[in-house]
Amino acid sequence: MVRFITKEGLEKLRVELEDRKTRLRQEIAQAIKEAKEQGDLSENAEYAEAKSQQNENESRIGELEMIIKNSQVVERDDSQKGAQMSSVVKVKFNGAEMEFTIVGSNEADPANFKISNESPLGKAFMGHNAGDTVDVTTPKGVITYQIVDVK
Repeated sequence: MVRFITKEGLEKLRVELEDRKTRLRQEIAQAIKEAKEQGDLSENAEYAEAKSQQNENESRIGELEMIIKNSQVVERDDSQKGAQMSSVVKVKFNGAEMEFTIVGSNEADPANFKISNESPLGKAFMGHNAGDTVDVTTPKGVITYQIVDVK
């Protein structure tokens, strides 16, 4: 399944992958070596913890490789009007103004106002311009957003 991602998001994943393959693998290997030198591995908590970290790291490496392999970079097309991937959408609702950045699902971070293009809010904003009104259905009902600006 192809997942859309911004150029910045893909670069962030590549940096994490490289760090896990080099620095973190070496740190874990060193911790395992030191734990083995302590003797009996059957009751060695440090060894068990290092092996657990190794398993987690290798799992994440596999996950990152799969995400990178199956991702398609979507760059902003300034010739197109309206919100799209990588757009920063400034909206008004209930008297407050907020800015959301539309990103791929792997990059979504709602706490930092990075919303997925696949989320209800992201889908609703896509293709809309400043001055448009957008209704988004939520579990609490319909919320109306006034788009102030799209960058």
